[in-house]
Amino acid sequence: MSEQRLELLREALPYIQRFKGKTFVVKFSGKVTEDHDNLLSLAEELALLHQVGIRVCVVHGGGKQLSELAARMGLEQTIIDGRRVTDDATLEMAKMVFAGKINTEILAALRHRGVEAVGLSGVDGNIVHAKRRPPKEVINRETGERERIDFGHVGDVVEINDRLLRVLLDHDYLPVVSSLGADDQGRIYNINADTIAAEVAVRLQAEKLILLSDVDGIYLRPDDVTTKLSRLTVEEAEALLRERVASGGMIPKLQSIIDLLRRGVRSAHIIHGLTRNALLAEVFTDRGTGTMVVA
Repeated sequence: MSEQRLELLREALPYIQRFKGKTFVVKFSGKVTEDHDNLLSLAEELALLHQVGIRVCVVHGGGKQLSELAARMGLEQTIIDGRRVTDDATLEMAKMVFAGKINTEILAALRHRGVEAVGLSGVDGNIVHAKRRPPKEVINRETGERERIDFGHVGDVVEINDRLLRVLLDHDYLPVVSSLGADDQGRIYNINADTIAAEVAVRLQAEKLILLSDVDGIYLRPDDVTTKLSRLTVEEAEALLRERVASGGMIPKLQSIIDLLRRGVRSAHIIHGLTRNALLAEVFTDRGTGTMVVA
Protein backbone atom coordinates (compact mmCIF):
# COMPACT_ATOMS: atom_id res chain seq x y z
CA MET A 1 0.00 0.00 0.00
CA SER A 2 1.52 3.34 -1.03
CA GLU A 3 2.50 6.00 1.51
CA GLN A 4 0.01 8.41 -0.09
CA ARG A 5 -2.92 6.03 0.49
CA LEU A 6 -1.92 5.53 4.12
CA GLU A 7 -1.78 9.31 4.60
CA LEU A 8 -5.31 9.57 3.15
CA LEU A 9 -6.52 7.04 5.72
CA ARG A 10 -4.88 9.05 8.49
CA GLU A 11 -6.55 12.22 7.21
CA ALA A 12 -9.94 10.45 7.12
CA LEU A 13 -9.74 9.05 10.67
CA PRO A 14 -10.80 12.17 12.65
CA TYR A 15 -13.74 12.69 10.26
CA ILE A 16 -14.81 9.05 10.61
CA GLN A 17 -14.70 9.39 14.41
CA ARG A 18 -16.58 12.71 14.29
CA PHE A 19 -19.39 11.54 12.02
CA LYS A 20 -20.00 8.03 13.37
CA GLY A 21 -23.66 7.76 14.41
CA LYS A 22 -24.54 11.05 12.66
CA THR A 23 -27.10 11.30 9.82
CA PHE A 24 -26.30 12.39 6.27
CA VAL A 25 -29.05 13.04 3.72
CA VAL A 26 -27.70 12.60 0.17
CA LYS A 27 -29.73 13.87 -2.78
CA PHE A 28 -29.21 12.33 -6.24
CA SER A 29 -30.27 14.15 -9.40
CA GLY A 30 -31.51 12.16 -12.39
CA LYS A 31 -28.27 12.88 -14.26
CA VAL A 32 -26.25 11.21 -11.50
CA THR A 33 -28.19 7.93 -11.74
CA GLU A 34 -28.32 7.83 -15.53
CA ASP A 35 -24.86 6.32 -16.12
CA HIS A 36 -24.62 2.77 -14.72
CA ASP A 37 -20.86 2.89 -13.99
CA ASN A 38 -21.26 6.22 -12.21
CA LEU A 39 -24.11 4.82 -10.12
CA LEU A 40 -21.99 1.79 -9.11
CA SER A 41 -19.13 4.11 -8.13
CA LEU A 42 -21.47 6.25 -6.03
CA ALA A 43 -22.94 3.16 -4.38
CA GLU A 44 -19.40 2.18 -3.37
CA GLU A 45 -18.86 5.58 -1.75
CA LEU A 46 -22.21 5.38 0.08
CA ALA A 47 -21.33 1.84 1.22
CA LEU A 48 -18.13 3.18 2.76
CA LEU A 49 -20.03 5.90 4.67
CA HIS A 50 -22.51 3.25 5.81
CA GLN A 51 -19.76 0.82 6.91
CA VAL A 52 -18.03 3.39 9.14
CA GLY A 53 -21.27 3.99 11.05
CA ILE A 54 -22.74 7.04 9.31
CA ARG A 55 -26.54 6.88 9.00
CA VAL A 56 -27.28 7.61 5.33
CA CYS A 57 -30.66 8.46 3.77
CA VAL A 58 -30.81 8.94 -0.02
CA VAL A 59 -33.44 11.09 -1.76
CA HIS A 60 -33.66 11.09 -5.55
CA GLY A 61 -35.55 12.68 -8.40
CA GLY A 62 -35.31 11.67 -12.03
CA GLY A 63 -36.35 14.60 -14.16
CA LYS A 64 -33.95 13.74 -16.97
CA GLN A 65 -35.25 10.16 -17.30
CA LEU A 66 -38.86 11.39 -17.07
CA SER A 67 -38.25 13.85 -19.92
CA GLU A 68 -36.66 11.10 -22.03
CA LEU A 69 -39.58 8.72 -21.47
CA ALA A 70 -42.07 11.48 -22.29
CA ALA A 71 -40.20 12.17 -25.56
CA ARG A 72 -40.31 8.46 -26.46
CA MET A 73 -44.05 8.39 -25.75
CA GLY A 74 -44.59 11.58 -27.78
CA LEU A 75 -45.87 13.53 -24.76
CA GLU A 76 -44.93 17.20 -24.72
CA GLN A 77 -43.58 18.51 -21.41
CA THR A 78 -43.92 22.04 -20.02
CA ILE A 79 -41.26 23.18 -17.55
CA ILE A 80 -41.58 26.65 -15.99
CA ASP A 81 -38.79 28.06 -13.79
CA GLY A 82 -37.42 24.54 -13.36
CA ARG A 83 -40.79 23.12 -12.28
CA ARG A 84 -42.58 20.55 -14.44
CA VAL A 85 -46.29 20.94 -15.15
CA THR A 86 -47.56 17.45 -14.26
CA ASP A 87 -50.70 16.36 -16.09
CA ASP A 88 -52.35 12.92 -15.67
CA ALA A 89 -50.07 11.17 -18.20
CA THR A 90 -46.91 12.76 -16.76
CA LEU A 91 -47.86 11.68 -13.23
CA GLU A 92 -48.30 8.08 -14.44
CA MET A 93 -44.81 8.19 -15.96
CA ALA A 94 -43.35 9.84 -12.84
CA LYS A 95 -44.68 6.96 -10.71
CA MET A 96 -43.08 4.43 -13.08
CA VAL A 97 -39.74 6.24 -13.40
CA PHE A 98 -39.20 7.54 -9.85
CA ALA A 99 -40.69 4.83 -7.63
CA GLY A 100 -39.94 2.06 -10.15
CA LYS A 101 -36.96 2.20 -12.49
CA ILE A 102 -34.59 4.65 -10.79
CA ASN A 103 -35.33 3.56 -7.22
CA THR A 104 -34.75 -0.12 -8.07
CA GLU A 105 -31.51 0.64 -9.94
CA ILE A 106 -30.10 2.54 -6.93
CA LEU A 107 -31.08 -0.38 -4.65
CA ALA A 108 -29.40 -2.88 -7.00
CA ALA A 109 -26.17 -0.83 -7.06
CA LEU A 110 -26.14 -0.69 -3.24
CA ARG A 111 -26.92 -4.42 -3.06
CA HIS A 112 -23.85 -5.01 -5.25
CA ARG A 113 -21.80 -3.35 -2.49
CA GLY A 114 -23.42 -5.36 0.31
CA VAL A 115 -25.62 -2.57 1.69
CA GLU A 116 -29.10 -3.45 2.96
CA ALA A 117 -31.05 -0.63 1.32
CA VAL A 118 -34.83 -0.14 1.35
CA GLY A 119 -36.64 1.55 -1.54
CA LEU A 120 -39.47 3.91 -0.65
CA SER A 121 -41.44 6.74 -2.16
CA GLY A 122 -42.66 9.65 -0.08
CA VAL A 123 -46.05 7.89 -0.08
CA ASP A 124 -44.70 4.94 2.00
CA GLY A 125 -45.33 5.31 5.72
CA ASN A 126 -46.79 8.77 5.03
CA ILE A 127 -43.20 10.08 4.84
CA VAL A 128 -44.10 13.06 2.65
CA HIS A 129 -47.44 14.65 3.52
CA ALA A 130 -48.17 16.98 0.61
CA LYS A 131 -50.79 19.33 -0.78
CA ARG A 132 -51.50 20.33 -4.34
CA ARG A 133 -49.62 23.44 -5.45
CA PRO A 134 -52.11 26.24 -6.18
CA PRO A 135 -52.10 27.89 -9.62
CA LYS A 136 -49.45 30.58 -9.84
CA GLU A 137 -48.94 33.76 -11.82
CA VAL A 138 -45.65 33.73 -13.72
CA ILE A 139 -44.12 36.01 -16.34
CA ASN A 140 -43.65 34.33 -19.72
CA ARG A 141 -40.02 35.11 -20.58
CA GLU A 142 -40.71 34.99 -24.30
CA THR A 143 -43.72 37.32 -24.39
CA GLY A 144 -43.21 39.29 -21.15
CA GLU A 145 -46.90 38.67 -20.39
CA ARG A 146 -48.23 37.46 -17.05
CA GLU A 147 -49.74 33.97 -17.23
CA ARG A 148 -51.68 31.93 -14.69
CA ILE A 149 -50.15 28.45 -14.58
CA ASP A 150 -51.79 25.37 -13.11
CA PHE A 151 -48.96 22.93 -12.33
CA GLY A 152 -51.39 19.99 -12.18
CA HIS A 153 -50.26 17.11 -9.94
CA VAL A 154 -47.34 19.04 -8.43
CA GLY A 155 -47.22 19.06 -4.65
CA ASP A 156 -45.71 21.15 -1.89
CA VAL A 157 -44.49 19.53 1.32
CA VAL A 158 -46.79 20.07 4.31
CA GLU A 159 -44.72 17.98 6.71
CA ILE A 160 -42.32 15.04 6.88
CA ASN A 161 -43.21 12.02 9.01
CA ASP A 162 -39.80 10.58 9.91
CA ARG A 163 -40.99 7.58 11.97
CA LEU A 164 -40.39 4.93 9.28
CA LEU A 165 -37.06 6.49 8.27
CA ARG A 166 -35.85 6.43 11.88
CA VAL A 167 -36.92 2.78 12.33
CA LEU A 168 -34.90 1.83 9.24
CA LEU A 169 -31.84 3.93 10.17
CA ASP A 170 -31.90 2.59 13.75
CA HIS A 171 -31.68 -0.95 12.34
CA ASP A 172 -28.78 -0.21 9.93
CA TYR A 173 -30.87 -0.02 6.76
CA LEU A 174 -30.21 2.64 4.14
CA PRO A 175 -33.51 4.24 3.00
CA VAL A 176 -33.76 5.37 -0.64
CA VAL A 177 -36.71 7.76 -1.08
CA SER A 178 -38.16 8.84 -4.44
CA SER A 179 -39.71 12.27 -4.87
CA LEU A 180 -43.43 11.51 -4.67
CA GLY A 181 -45.82 12.46 -1.86
CA ALA A 182 -49.52 12.20 -1.08
CA ASP A 183 -52.27 14.13 0.68
CA ASP A 184 -54.86 12.87 3.22
CA GLN A 185 -57.11 11.65 0.39
CA GLY A 186 -54.29 9.57 -1.08
CA ARG A 187 -53.82 11.83 -4.11
CA ILE A 188 -50.23 11.44 -5.35
CA TYR A 189 -48.06 14.41 -6.25
CA ASN A 190 -44.79 14.98 -8.06
CA ILE A 191 -42.56 16.97 -5.68
CA ASN A 192 -39.19 18.62 -6.17
CA ALA A 193 -36.50 16.24 -4.86
CA ASP A 194 -34.32 19.09 -3.50
CA THR A 195 -37.27 20.22 -1.37
CA ILE A 196 -37.93 16.72 -0.01
CA ALA A 197 -34.23 16.18 0.75
CA ALA A 198 -34.06 19.51 2.62
CA GLU A 199 -37.20 18.81 4.66
CA VAL A 200 -36.05 15.25 5.48
CA ALA A 201 -32.65 16.61 6.59
CA VAL A 202 -34.34 19.11 8.94
CA ARG A 203 -36.70 16.46 10.34
CA LEU A 204 -33.89 13.94 10.93
CA GLN A 205 -31.69 16.69 12.46
CA ALA A 206 -29.04 15.71 9.92
CA GLU A 207 -25.38 16.59 10.28
CA LYS A 208 -25.13 17.14 6.52
CA LEU A 209 -27.29 17.55 3.44
CA ILE A 210 -25.20 16.65 0.39
CA LEU A 211 -26.58 17.64 -3.02
CA LEU A 212 -25.05 15.61 -5.85
CA SER A 213 -25.41 17.94 -8.79
CA ASP A 214 -24.11 18.40 -12.34
CA VAL A 215 -22.00 21.33 -11.09
CA ASP A 216 -19.20 21.09 -8.52
CA GLY A 217 -20.27 23.94 -6.29
CA ILE A 218 -21.31 27.58 -6.19
CA TYR A 219 -19.50 30.07 -8.43
CA LEU A 220 -19.47 33.86 -8.15
CA ARG A 221 -19.38 33.93 -11.96
CA PRO A 222 -20.93 30.81 -13.54
CA ASP A 223 -18.46 30.63 -16.46
CA ASP A 224 -15.29 31.24 -14.43
CA VAL A 225 -13.87 28.17 -12.64
CA THR A 226 -11.53 30.35 -10.56
CA THR A 227 -14.53 31.91 -8.76
CA LYS A 228 -15.73 28.72 -7.03
CA LEU A 229 -16.52 29.20 -3.36
CA SER A 230 -15.14 26.33 -1.28
CA ARG A 231 -16.57 27.24 2.13
CA LEU A 232 -19.23 29.74 3.19
CA THR A 233 -20.96 30.62 6.43
CA VAL A 234 -24.71 31.37 6.47
CA GLU A 235 -23.88 35.06 7.01
CA GLU A 236 -21.58 35.10 3.94
CA ALA A 237 -24.25 33.34 1.86
CA GLU A 238 -26.84 35.95 2.96
CA ALA A 239 -24.42 38.72 1.97
CA LEU A 240 -24.07 37.22 -1.54
CA LEU A 241 -27.86 37.48 -1.95
CA ARG A 242 -28.15 40.91 -0.32
CA GLU A 243 -25.35 42.43 -2.41
CA ARG A 244 -26.73 40.74 -5.56
CA VAL A 245 -23.49 38.86 -6.20
CA ALA A 246 -25.49 35.64 -6.55
CA SER A 247 -27.24 35.27 -9.89
CA GLY A 248 -29.41 32.86 -11.90
CA GLY A 249 -29.84 29.33 -10.53
CA MET A 250 -27.49 30.11 -7.64
CA ILE A 251 -30.16 32.30 -5.96
CA PRO A 252 -32.81 29.62 -5.15
CA LYS A 253 -30.07 27.12 -4.17
CA LEU A 254 -28.56 29.56 -1.67
CA GLN A 255 -31.97 30.61 -0.34
CA SER A 256 -32.98 27.01 0.38
CA ILE A 257 -29.59 26.19 1.95
CA ILE A 258 -29.75 29.25 4.25
CA ASP A 259 -33.27 28.27 5.35
CA LEU A 260 -32.11 24.69 5.98
CA LEU A 261 -29.16 25.71 8.15
CA ARG A 262 -31.29 28.17 10.11
CA ARG A 263 -33.53 25.18 10.96
CA GLY A 264 -30.84 23.00 12.51
CA VAL A 265 -28.92 21.13 9.79
CA ARG A 266 -25.20 21.63 10.48
CA SER A 267 -23.87 21.93 6.92
CA ALA A 268 -24.95 21.68 3.29
CA HIS A 269 -22.71 20.67 0.40
CA ILE A 270 -23.02 20.99 -3.38
CA ILE A 271 -20.70 18.57 -5.17
CA HIS A 272 -20.36 17.10 -8.65
CA GLY A 273 -22.21 13.78 -8.77
CA LEU A 274 -20.35 12.59 -11.87
CA THR A 275 -16.84 12.95 -10.41
CA ARG A 276 -15.40 9.74 -8.95
CA ASN A 277 -14.69 9.96 -5.19
CA ALA A 278 -16.16 13.48 -4.93
CA LEU A 279 -18.42 12.38 -2.06
CA LEU A 280 -15.60 10.74 -0.08
CA ALA A 281 -13.25 13.67 -0.68
CA GLU A 282 -15.93 16.13 0.49
CA VAL A 283 -16.62 14.21 3.71
CA PHE A 284 -13.22 12.78 4.67
CA THR A 285 -10.58 15.32 3.53
CA ASP A 286 -9.68 18.82 4.66
CA ARG A 287 -9.89 20.39 1.20
CA GLY A 288 -13.17 18.80 -0.02
CA THR A 289 -14.31 19.07 -3.65
CA GLY A 290 -17.42 21.26 -3.81
CA THR A 291 -19.00 24.12 -1.87
CA MET A 292 -19.74 23.68 1.84
CA VAL A 293 -22.11 26.08 3.60
CA VAL A 294 -21.96 25.91 7.40
CA ALA A 295 -24.35 27.15 10.08
